[in-house]
Amino acid sequence: MADSIMSKAATMEIPINSNGDTGTLPEDDSLEQDLQQVMVSGPNLNETSIVSGGYGGPAGGIIPTSSIKGPAIRFNPDYLDRRRAPAPGPDIRMKSRGVSLPNSQSAASRLAQHTEHHPGSSNLNTSNSTEEISRGVAVEKLDSVKKWGINTYKCTKQMFSERFGRGSRTVDLELEAQIDVLRDTKSKYENILRLATALTSHFQSMVQTQQALGDTFTDLSQKSPELQDEFGYNAETQKLLCKNGEALLSAISFFVSSVNTLVNKTMEDTLLTIKLYENARLEFDAYRSDLEELSLGPRDAAAMVRIEMSQHDYQIHRDKYERLRSDVTIKLKFLEENKVKVMHKQLLLFHNAISAYFAGNQQQLEQTLIQFNVKLKPPGSDKPSWLEEQ
Repeated sequence: MADSIMSKAATMEIPINSNGDTGTLPEDDSLEQDLQQVMVSGPNLNETSIVSGGYGGPAGGIIPTSSIKGPAIRFNPDYLDRRRAPAPGPDIRMKSRGVSLPNSQSAASRLAQHTEHHPGSSNLNTSNSTEEISRGVAVEKLDSVKKWGINTYKCTKQMFSERFGRGSRTVDLELEAQIDVLRDTKSKYENILRLATALTSHFQSMVQTQQALGDTFTDLSQKSPELQDEFGYNAETQKLLCKNGEALLSAISFFVSSVNTLVNKTMEDTLLTIKLYENARLEFDAYRSDLEELSLGPRDAAAMVRIEMSQHDYQIHRDKYERLRSDVTIKLKFLEENKVKVMHKQLLLFHNAISAYFAGNQQQLEQTLIQFNVKLKPPGSDKPSWLEEQ
């Protein structure tokens, strides 16, 4: 009987249409409907039977599932709503054929939750604006480097042209003479400052030696009764010389401090302005030479544009050059007045203090210090304190 069943299954006829395709079985539509229902709502266990035999087996092998006792099923009211009013959209056949379906509401909610958990995606506009700002800064830096390179090339070309005698330079004879005098004066004042500093150092050593010698004489006058008077006279003399030496040392230190301020601050500030003026003069001559070269060339449209740009740059550097030249002229004038005023006072102080000291006129020396508002400095006051050393 089994052989008859297998032969019957093997010899089942498959209907073929005139084009050679398989004929559409009447069960196809019902099969697709059942499949769609299963995909949407799940299988209906009450309408399902389990076949316990092979194909074409006896009817006795069919077991109704209604007789199987299974776990309890919770009632879901949404299931009936889906069965009665299915959501509009393409059916399962469209989905099985690769047709994309629109995003559901749950997908939108998942996307919103993803955005909340990943705040970087919501800051896309901020990152784009930051990139644009950084790109703008980079462009500005590139432009500044480009302008610096062009300016350096033109100034270097002008400098070599002047040194080799091929280019012309703008010269203010009166101002150049004043600048040369200032540089020579600064060099000589630096020499005075160096010598006065050395004198201060040597004289301070002498005062310290006199103080030590006076202390030694005082000690020996107490321990040598036979030479007590002689040691006492010498001790008093050394102490007096030490006192006058401290007064002279204070006057020389004040002189050195004033000259140092004049040389290393006032003159140096003027020379810094002069350096800026010389750089502006070199740039002015460089752009002036460039404008002259362009003016001698062709007069086409592109050349006229370059000439106009060069004229603009030339005017800018000309204004800068004239402004710095005026600043240098004013500073030189005030420097000369300040130098005369300061050196007149300091030279008078130095002369009176030296004369009074070596003449032994202690009263005149003290009056000189009072006249110039010089305060006495005790020996070793210039040294840093113990706390400052630590």
